[in-house]
Amino acid sequence: MKTRDRILQASLQLFNEQGERAVTTNHIAAHLGMSPGNLYYHFRNKQQIIAELVVQYETEVEAYLQVPQGRAMTLEDKARYLESISQGLWQYRFLLRDLEHLVSADPEMAERYRQFSRRCLQSGQAIYRGAVDAGILCAKRTNPEVLALNSWLLMNSWVSFLCTTVVDTQQPELTPAMLRRGVYQVLAQELGLLTDEARPAVEALLAEYYLPLDGVSLQPASAI
Repeated sequence: MKTRDRILQASLQLFNEQGERAVTTNHIAAHLGMSPGNLYYHFRNKQQIIAELVVQYETEVEAYLQVPQGRAMTLEDKARYLESISQGLWQYRFLLRDLEHLVSADPEMAERYRQFSRRCLQSGQAIYRGAVDAGILCAKRTNPEVLALNSWLLMNSWVSFLCTTVVDTQQPELTPAMLRRGVYQVLAQELGLLTDEARPAVEALLAEYYLPLDGVSLQPASAI
């Protein structure tokens, strides 16, 4: 692996484990067993590392938020979207934990992220329209714009919600299962919109992503 890629990988790991504000470039260099000067040869400062990780995150999200070309959407596509969202929430949890602070520190990154968010909202609407066209969601009851906006809000605020409401001295760390529960929340929006044909498969997906959250009185959506 190239040194630049090793720095990005180590930074992502440390930011996720310790929080971006607690990690310095000296910490990253020490973790990699290199001199700070070697790190500065590749990145001028920590902000430049963060900016590149944000670009990496944006690229990965836009790669999976795509409507199938030349065919109708399937429930397998839906499962793939959900798993990709789950993996992204976990892999870049440091970013989603403190998103506003990170992007506001860099005006160029803030503008780029704003445009990225708008593209994702458009992609989300296209995906929900595809679900309607494929007979997964009921056309009369489905508003793709509302669903896309709510889903994007959930994705971007879920880690912050966990850190401020769920994580405590009894459960001091985020877990992948907690992040998967965020995917459940996105999918649960659709329960009242599903067609009869799609309902059994989507309810099975819901069961895969559900996790009870300590201190939060929520029941599985299928039981409501």
